[in-house]
Amino acid sequence: MRYSPIDKSLFIENRRRLAEILKPKSLVILNANDIMPTSADGSMGFKQNPDLFYLTGVDQEETVLLISPNHPDPKFREVLFVRETNELIAVWEGEKLTKEQARQVSGIQTIFWTHQFETVFKGIVFEAENVYLNTNEHTRNDSAVQTREARYIVDFKEKYPIHNLVRLAPLMHQLRAIKQSVEVELLQKACDITKLGFERLLKFVKPGVQEFEVEAELLHEFVRNRSRGFSYQPIIASGANACVLHYIQNDQPCKDGDILLLDVAAEYANYGADLTRSIPVNGRFTKRQREVYDAVLRVFKASRSMLVTGNIWDEYHVEVGKVMESELIRLGLLTKEMIEKQDPEWPAYKKYFPHGTSHFLGLDIHDVGNKYRRFEPGMVFTCEPGIYIREEGLGIRLENDILITENGNTDLMAHIPIEAEEIEDLMNS
Repeated sequence: MRYSPIDKSLFIENRRRLAEILKPKSLVILNANDIMPTSADGSMGFKQNPDLFYLTGVDQEETVLLISPNHPDPKFREVLFVRETNELIAVWEGEKLTKEQARQVSGIQTIFWTHQFETVFKGIVFEAENVYLNTNEHTRNDSAVQTREARYIVDFKEKYPIHNLVRLAPLMHQLRAIKQSVEVELLQKACDITKLGFERLLKFVKPGVQEFEVEAELLHEFVRNRSRGFSYQPIIASGANACVLHYIQNDQPCKDGDILLLDVAAEYANYGADLTRSIPVNGRFTKRQREVYDAVLRVFKASRSMLVTGNIWDEYHVEVGKVMESELIRLGLLTKEMIEKQDPEWPAYKKYFPHGTSHFLGLDIHDVGNKYRRFEPGMVFTCEPGIYIREEGLGIRLENDILITENGNTDLMAHIPIEAEEIEDLMNS
């Protein structure tokens, strides 16, 4: 792996926390993600199942984890299966984890090869009454592709039809929402790498530069600092493109007088940062651009101050909406009359700010968590208000990553320039 070794105590603690909240006589089964094909003999890059990584630290395909805290034989209470290497695999793909390396990474002592799974499994599954299987229960999941986990559920039901099946996802959402100190360090590293990329592009962007050239500058800086690259598909949107929320073509020139919206960040050790900045292509904001920029920055600062212990998702977004309303009135985009006549289900401000202000952040960019759970220390959220004025071809969004603490919050991106004057000074230095 490109990233430095992670202390296995993180994964040992994560498994302990999960075991504490399982039903008696339970068995947890987790599978690695598939390597997805492209065409012919091609394949996409491998991305580990985040739940499996969270519990083992293993970043390798064809891995299976079993957790059975009440098994009569202690050696079968945590079992890890990893792909056995051979000379052919070593030549074509490189070495895979040895059993000892798997122990060092995960802290799990009982290691088998994946091809031994069925034989070993029969000595474990019949000691369990409740079997926890995993599904993608993210509220925004809309994938038509059947995962390895989904296929395994079908296979398990056929082979063991009278076991009691239990959903693992709610427990993983509960645990992963609270970041351990090592996880915060990994997220901070991703933010630090992102800072290096952003500072690099501030000296690179000028009229005539192509959006994809900016993407290349960022990728170079990220990879040279031990990141695999972008933590999500980068949005590098100049001019009117900034009003397209998920613009990813990145194929247009950056023109003099335009704003360049950059929703780009690095991953590190599977943890992803999430940054948005909006900068003037020529290094200077126009009067109107600065008015809108400052309005978004005020909403950002007000929103950030609300990301505190005890607050809750829906109430937080209602309060952010009120702040945004006042800024849009100040900009001449809304009137008090328009707000009085608005549809409560789609407030007037949504015309210019149609997305949410925050989402959970961690091993997934839109990380797992429950919106009905009050904010707690250890949760990490994005804070990303924006104003998009399509009739003016102007879109501005600002985003940082915020760790909730016992006494407020910590901005993990506080060291990344966000004030308009600072951005102009750096672009013109």
